[in-house]
Amino acid sequence: MKTKAPIKEYVFDIFYTIIAGIIVGTAYHFFQNSNGFAPGGVGGLATITHYLLADRISWSILMISFNLPIFILVSAMINKKLGLMLSVYMLVQSFIPYFYNAIGAKPYCLENNQADFNIVFACIATGVISGFGFSLMLRRFGASGGTYGISALIKKFKPDTNIAFVSFVMDACVVFIAFFVYGMKITPVICTLLNLFIANMIVDNGLSGIKNGYKFEIVTSLPNELSAELMTRLKHGVTSVKVQGMYSNTDKYMLVCIINKRQIGEMMKIIKSYPDTFASFEKVNEVFGNFQRKV
Repeated sequence: MKTKAPIKEYVFDIFYTIIAGIIVGTAYHFFQNSNGFAPGGVGGLATITHYLLADRISWSILMISFNLPIFILVSAMINKKLGLMLSVYMLVQSFIPYFYNAIGAKPYCLENNQADFNIVFACIATGVISGFGFSLMLRRFGASGGTYGISALIKKFKPDTNIAFVSFVMDACVVFIAFFVYGMKITPVICTLLNLFIANMIVDNGLSGIKNGYKFEIVTSLPNELSAELMTRLKHGVTSVKVQGMYSNTDKYMLVCIINKRQIGEMMKIIKSYPDTFASFEKVNEVFGNFQRKV
């Protein structure tokens, strides 16, 4: 019985890794590699090198060459399993363009066959799609690429190092280099920045939790009636805490209830129908356990 859980966990880890690699590889093949801008971090350096070499070495080979040594060091010095999963992720990500080329799936610019196609659409699509893939890796493993590997290795030898700052410096270097590599034009720089911004937004939203909600804290002198209506109409549980109003020096109750976003309007209507009641609410990024009341 003890061996089943690790095997199952490894299966899920590999599944997440393959899916994330397919998603990011798809974004890079269709929208980034042939459109004259680079992503951030180590992948950005590989993309810039691919452009400088004028396609003499494939992008996939460069991605593996740039990232795989980092992941091997991560596996040897930081975490063996993490290094292995990141290596699989990179191999899948690098294989995807070969697959699409084999089946004749053309990138965005070639598919449109227009000289004046909007490169902004390409960098937006890259940021959205790749950001989703990054968020899968980060939620599962806390890492999504070579930048993390470099940061983790630096932090091992210098524990006081700020990992976020290292990531920022690497992305800033890619943006700086892109200006000179892509003909000293501002458009590739703007696209690189836009791609980084959108990808980070998608990652932030992905990490903040899919099953989110809003926590209401309601102070009332009618806890039984109000909680009964909340549970009946909103189908969510309510927690009651006895409190004391310091201004009026009277005993009251604070009801805590977590609801979905679409139920905020209904919640406010219910609260307004009860006199001597007020409430505050805040966003909850992740809800664990039984979110809805058992009927």
